[in-house]
Amino acid sequence: MAATTATTTAVAVLRDWRGWPDVLAALWRRSLRFRTLAITLLLTSTAILITCVTMALVIQNDLFESRKNQALEDARRSIDQAQATLDSAALGDNPAALQELWDSVQEDLGRNSTAEGLAGFRVMDDVAGPLNGFTAGLSANFISPALRNRVIEFDDWQSWQSAAIDLGGRTVPGVIVGQQLQVPEAGPFAIYFAYDFADADSTLTFVQRTLWIAGIGLVAIVAVISSIVLRLVSTPIVEAAETSARLASGDLGVRIDVHGEDEIATLGRSFNAMADSIEAQIKELGELSLVQQRFVSDVSHELRTPLTTIRLAADMLNDQREEFDPTTARTTELLHTQVQRFETLLSDLLEISRYDAGSVQLELEATSLAHLAEDIIEQMQPLADGRGSELRLVAPGGYSPVDMDPRRVRRVLRNLIGNAIEHGEGRPIIVTVDSNQHAVAAGVRDFGLGMDPADAERVFDRFWRADPSRQRTIGGTGLGLSIALGDATLHGGTLAVWSELGVGTNFVLTIPRGEVLDGPSPIPVEPQEPSAGMGDATQPIHLADLPAELFDRGSIE
Repeated sequence: MAATTATTTAVAVLRDWRGWPDVLAALWRRSLRFRTLAITLLLTSTAILITCVTMALVIQNDLFESRKNQALEDARRSIDQAQATLDSAALGDNPAALQELWDSVQEDLGRNSTAEGLAGFRVMDDVAGPLNGFTAGLSANFISPALRNRVIEFDDWQSWQSAAIDLGGRTVPGVIVGQQLQVPEAGPFAIYFAYDFADADSTLTFVQRTLWIAGIGLVAIVAVISSIVLRLVSTPIVEAAETSARLASGDLGVRIDVHGEDEIATLGRSFNAMADSIEAQIKELGELSLVQQRFVSDVSHELRTPLTTIRLAADMLNDQREEFDPTTARTTELLHTQVQRFETLLSDLLEISRYDAGSVQLELEATSLAHLAEDIIEQMQPLADGRGSELRLVAPGGYSPVDMDPRRVRRVLRNLIGNAIEHGEGRPIIVTVDSNQHAVAAGVRDFGLGMDPADAERVFDRFWRADPSRQRTIGGTGLGLSIALGDATLHGGTLAVWSELGVGTNFVLTIPRGEVLDGPSPIPVEPQEPSAGMGDATQPIHLADLPAELFDRGSIE
């Protein structure tokens, strides 16, 4: 059990670590403060790193050069003093005196120099002489052959090399300096001095450590200062962004608190002035809209009473038109038709005013969209026959009841099918009903004139027509599609359109099974050219399968 818990915790930690890049990426995209602080710290850290590295290298080089020059000077002084002692000695042919002098020179070399190690070797070590080499704290193993060769080759020069020197079992960094010493009666000797640079190395380590600590502290100070400055600068910007978002969401009374006289304060005052202007204009437009809605509603209501009287008179005259002369009878028919259209227009205006006022309520019932479409097709069939169009139904789904307002859905389908009959050029009109787990949908497809994309975007505008010169022959008011869109939206659904010039138009009404449409429509808006078929009404058929007599008024491109 404990092992399982530990494993789960480890997986959670790893998962959290794997999520950090996404969190940082989101912060980088959304937070100006984080992005600016990150860039500032990155550039500052880079500059401090370059500065510290450069200073460390310069200090290291200068410290080494200074310590090396001191060692060379010390070795040169010791050699010069020893050479002076040797040159001034009067030895004659006494070997004992020569050995005593050589021992004295060795002591002077150790006493006159600050070297931690000393060694001397005959330059011509293969030739026997009266004197031997010596070592005092410096083993011959630490002297490289390259240094030996340089000392032998350049008899009057100093040569040196960096080396790790063993002092009492402790290896330290240092320098070995070599130079020839001319000994009378014995020939040249190579004298080597070993100088300990441990103190210089300690000093360098201390300086480097100080530089890095100072650099890290400087980065931290810059981070704190940058954070404070960014907070001072970005807080008003964040406040302005939040205020503008609230203003865009409809909170017209929100304003920015302005303090001071700087650029940020000027921005805040300008924003507040803009918000005041927008609020005033929106209130003015709202008042004008209310006046317009009230005017339309009042006019529609006031016209109903005289219109009712006119309609009764027109109905009476229309019933007796056979007793009139032909001209008067025709006039009576036109009067009756236009009065009916006027009454429909008033009804639509009243419905639009209700939508504008937000007072429309649905009367939901469990209704089968497929059965409702069948009823509408049956009602519209005489009108379609009069225009030479055939209505066909494809209903692979949509039979299960869905909560909807059947009166409003009937009105939408009646309007869509009526428009298809009017603009379908006498060609087939296909009504498709289908459903999925998210929604039910009904599509109305005609193969008539069609519209270009710009006209299709405006097809739901009030009183708008793609071709203003084209007269309505069925008697629409110009408000039908706008009301249909409102009915679809009121159900939480959509009413979409696809159209192409010379190809036709397809409207798709989608009604969700719940309150919100959370999935794709069962019917695509852009048709894949299945049609109703001429056999089984539930099986889609392509245009090539339709009988030729349906296209006697033109061909479908």
